[in-house]
Amino acid sequence: MVGGFAAGSWRSQIAVAVSYGIGVTLFRQLSISHWLILTGFHLAVLLLVDRRYWFALVVGEAVSLAHMSLTNADQMGTTWAVLNVVPSIVFMMPIVHLFRSRWPIVTKDAANMSALLACALLLAFLMSGYDIMMLALTKLPPGYVVHYGELAARWWLGNFLGVLTLTPMLLCVYLFCSGHSWMSLGSRLAWNGLLIESGMLLAPILLLLVWVALMAPANASVRQLAQIGLFVPVVWLTLRHGWQGAAIGGTLASTAITALMPERYDHHTLQAQVFIAFAISTMLLLGERIAVLRRRSETERLDLRMALALAQRNMQSGETQLRMASHAVEQARETVNAGFVAMSTRLRHTQPDIDDSKYQRRALVAQDQLYRVADGLYPVAWGHQDLTAMIREGAIARMLGEAGIGYWSELRGPLDRLSPALRLAIYRVACESVAALCNPRDVSRIGLYLRCRKHGRQSVMLRVEAQIDQARADKVQWEELLPHLHQITSGLGLQAIHDRAVTYEGACREKRRPDGRRISVLLREPEAPGNT
Repeated sequence: MVGGFAAGSWRSQIAVAVSYGIGVTLFRQLSISHWLILTGFHLAVLLLVDRRYWFALVVGEAVSLAHMSLTNADQMGTTWAVLNVVPSIVFMMPIVHLFRSRWPIVTKDAANMSALLACALLLAFLMSGYDIMMLALTKLPPGYVVHYGELAARWWLGNFLGVLTLTPMLLCVYLFCSGHSWMSLGSRLAWNGLLIESGMLLAPILLLLVWVALMAPANASVRQLAQIGLFVPVVWLTLRHGWQGAAIGGTLASTAITALMPERYDHHTLQAQVFIAFAISTMLLLGERIAVLRRRSETERLDLRMALALAQRNMQSGETQLRMASHAVEQARETVNAGFVAMSTRLRHTQPDIDDSKYQRRALVAQDQLYRVADGLYPVAWGHQDLTAMIREGAIARMLGEAGIGYWSELRGPLDRLSPALRLAIYRVACESVAALCNPRDVSRIGLYLRCRKHGRQSVMLRVEAQIDQARADKVQWEELLPHLHQITSGLGLQAIHDRAVTYEGACREKRRPDGRRISVLLREPEAPGNT
């Protein structure tokens, strides 16, 4: 997992040992007995560094400890000085190795917070026992009384809180940077919501609470309340960003609480740290669950998006087949017309006085029927007329006008920017809506509203209204109108409208009033690819 080093190269081993030795020295200076972030650094390194570099880690820490042993040998005793050279990371390696083999805490693109907390608990007990052992072997001043129970509890809290403070945050950084170049990282940092909210919201709130606590140094209750209040932004970040939010917020909150200590072993600060340790643990587990639910929701959303895209492609494929069938019927109509002309011409040559008007009428009826069949399969005029002309002057307006039903339309918005698939879907829905409203045979007037608007993806609101007037409806030629309407629709009524609306991520609603009925349909532009 360490990039830039060749496997087994002695140069890489030395580089790892030196880097780790410097890091251990730095975090040891920042650690105190009830805030041992050095343990968190140990665990993060063991989780992220390849096992072939573990010996280099041991050497790097041993070198950094050798100077401490030599400097304090007279004061602490020879036994302590010899044992102190043995790095504490050696005792942590078996547990971390077990977790990496059986219950991986970090993978290429995810982290297991449950396993991390279990590992942190075990390491806290282990390292507390190690510290107690080292203290028992240390040469103490005469009369110095050691309260082992109190020290053990404080060291356990320090080790556990040290892991919670540092390790999740380092894992978060690793997962964020893994698999990305330096150029792409800059762009990701600039648009990362967690980083922006941590810097713009969490940091100012923490600084405000720290300032409130510092303004009342003599009031322990105010300081303790401010320390506990530091946890509130962590909850907000967790709910927003899952365990990553808990990791970043927990690091900042834990650091701020420790910075507010009026003295090294302040009792109120210890209470606040116990609370923050419990709170960070809870938030990490909750954040992990939120991340799982978010991934599941994203998977379901992608599945739904793929299903909609497939349905839209199938619908477009069906429209293509209908267009081909319509062209075939149209060619048959032209063939019928050409055949009738040829037959009429031949009859005039053989029998000049024959009356062929009856045959002409039959031929016209046949051609009209074929034309209506072709137009019902796929609008014949679709190739040379736009959606506006089809709605205002097309088959709907012509049929309603011939039958005696008043018709008017109102269109707004950039309809020419819609994809051909959506424009055809709008026309189909308009035909289905008009047919559904006319079926009860009580309609005297129909109005069609169409509005196109763009908020992100373009969407279209189609509303077809029917006014009921039974006296005028009785004069409508329903026997001619309804068969013609059924020829340009599927015959399924509202069900067909609803299915087409859902396919285009919209909705359908019907509303009845005493003086009429209304069908409202919302359609959205398909996402690319597949929107043309």
